[in-house]
Amino acid sequence: MLLLSSALFTTARFPLAVSARLPNPTTTTRLLLFAGLPSSSPLRAFCPRARPSPATCAAFSSTMAAADNPLLVADFDFPPFDRVEPSHVRPGIRELLTRLEGELEELEKGVDPTWGKLVEPLERITDRLEVIWGMVDHLKAVKDSADLRAAVEEVQPDKVKFQLRLGQSKPIYEAFKAIRNSSDWDSLSDARKRIVEEQSARKKVYRAYLTRASSGELDNTNIISQILKLRLEKAKLLGYKNYAEVSMAQKMATVERVEELLEKLRAASWGHAVKDMEDLKIFAKDSGSPEANDLTHWDLTFWSERLRESKYDINEEELRPYFALPKVMDGLFTLAHKLFGVTVEPADGLAPVWHSDVKFYCVKDSSNSPVAYFYFDPYSRPSEKRGGAWMNVVFSRSRVLARNGLAARLPVAHMVCNQTPPVGEKPSLMTFREVETVFHEFGHALQHMLTKQDEGFVAGIRGVEWDAVELPSQFMENWCYHKNTLLSIAKHYETGETLPEEIYAKLVAAKNFRAGTFSLRQIRFASVDMELHTTYDPNGSLSIYDVDRRVAERTQVLAPLPEDRFLCSFSHIFAGGYAAGYYSYKWAEVLSADAFSAFEDAGLDNEKAIEETGRRFRDTVLALGGGKSPLEVFVSFRGREPSPEPLLRHNGLLPVAA
Repeated sequence: MLLLSSALFTTARFPLAVSARLPNPTTTTRLLLFAGLPSSSPLRAFCPRARPSPATCAAFSSTMAAADNPLLVADFDFPPFDRVEPSHVRPGIRELLTRLEGELEELEKGVDPTWGKLVEPLERITDRLEVIWGMVDHLKAVKDSADLRAAVEEVQPDKVKFQLRLGQSKPIYEAFKAIRNSSDWDSLSDARKRIVEEQSARKKVYRAYLTRASSGELDNTNIISQILKLRLEKAKLLGYKNYAEVSMAQKMATVERVEELLEKLRAASWGHAVKDMEDLKIFAKDSGSPEANDLTHWDLTFWSERLRESKYDINEEELRPYFALPKVMDGLFTLAHKLFGVTVEPADGLAPVWHSDVKFYCVKDSSNSPVAYFYFDPYSRPSEKRGGAWMNVVFSRSRVLARNGLAARLPVAHMVCNQTPPVGEKPSLMTFREVETVFHEFGHALQHMLTKQDEGFVAGIRGVEWDAVELPSQFMENWCYHKNTLLSIAKHYETGETLPEEIYAKLVAAKNFRAGTFSLRQIRFASVDMELHTTYDPNGSLSIYDVDRRVAERTQVLAPLPEDRFLCSFSHIFAGGYAAGYYSYKWAEVLSADAFSAFEDAGLDNEKAIEETGRRFRDTVLALGGGKSPLEVFVSFRGREPSPEPLLRHNGLLPVAA
């Protein structure tokens, strides 16, 4: 019997282990084997007389391509980041979308308004797209190349088209409505109810592409007016009074709560902002500045920086030797163990990575069982990696997508930073701001990884309202100013010397430098955003600039210039996702400061109390994900609704309690 050579299987993309192990192959088997041969191959002489049909050959070719493309691997424990090449993107994403389109069509044809036959298959479709596209998008951010960018740009419209198709599926929408209206509704868990309610006040995102200009052909005024008119029209079509109510339908806050919060913060900040201005004038005068008595907008940044230097004399670059990345990460993991009872262990080699610098970690609970994993890509690579820092989802925790006998698929995250790489024996050295950033992103990762929610659509950070999702990240930043925590990681990488206490004191004091002024600035942005989306009539006689000037009278110590047109470049609310949502920055600060104040109330030097409070934070804020409303989650942790007083106190805008 002829033994087919390994060359045949190499050409046909079959594994070598298969060769010569097909006793008495059928005609179909032989047809498929020989179908992979090039027409010029001498082995064609041994091909059976019957020729495979075009459909058979096409299916075979598709199978070969799928077997060779890591984006089309049916299942994996961890994403094969190390195997994905730019050449895989176009065929892989297109084939994936074709498959998912077929699955969606089958789901729509036989849609059944039950959890197992609607939500679970929908989660599988959604998750597959998120995971595979997430791999490609992540590699574009951390291992970029011209070929990869070109491939992603080419297939992205197809991916967006499928997402729109999925989001606008009427059969699926009707099935969710049927679940909502069924007699079983009251028996559903809170998490499942939230999933149904989310899937049934549809999200339609306005994306406007504005330029930073306010005159001539590039004047955005009319565009802004039209945007506001359409938003108001949309709100009324949906049964709301204004666009702010549409926005709040997907957030933790309400219009009334936001207005109340902004006024409380404004009133507390105003006097401090006035003093900030007086301090600046005095400093400029003492420095011999001729404009000291008539400081205007273009003077403020210059003199503020000079005042900061004179008061705190902190050079970020000179602090780098005290913040070696390995020491910072050890301290961060130690803090996580103390607060939340989890252990972070290196797991390099367990999962493929996209660069040799990338670390892989396993997070274990008190019983030494894995509960999550995460990648950490710490160093800057300007030629292929975009700047900044971020955390994102690789896998969400999911009962539906459980594997290997587990009750739920474990969550996996990646954290990406852009630290200075190590040089020789010298470790990566960080600025204090970069230390804050690592703590911030790890806070996001903790909420994703420590969730106990098994419903994938609301596990971890999924399903958490926009104005609440920054709670864990900003909460973790607070620990950078906790003396014992900071001094435990701030060790000179050569001498082992601890950061001097006088420098620590300056860091804490600098945190609140001109806090009243900066608070009012954010309140101005949030207030004008809210007013434009609540009471402002885009068809009336007032202009958007009239609204801004009215808001500025109570939020800006130095009146804006008559030609102020900052709204024309306020892309957050006109070209981004912050319409009637800019308040979210302050709202999240209130939540995080209030959460940290629970630890202050317990006693930051009381180890047992800190541990107990940390476990409660884990079991509520970190564990519940989007399965409960964020207000319920916060009240479960804090025992009451959030208060702005801790934030004002932390910012030096209220007296410290005796």
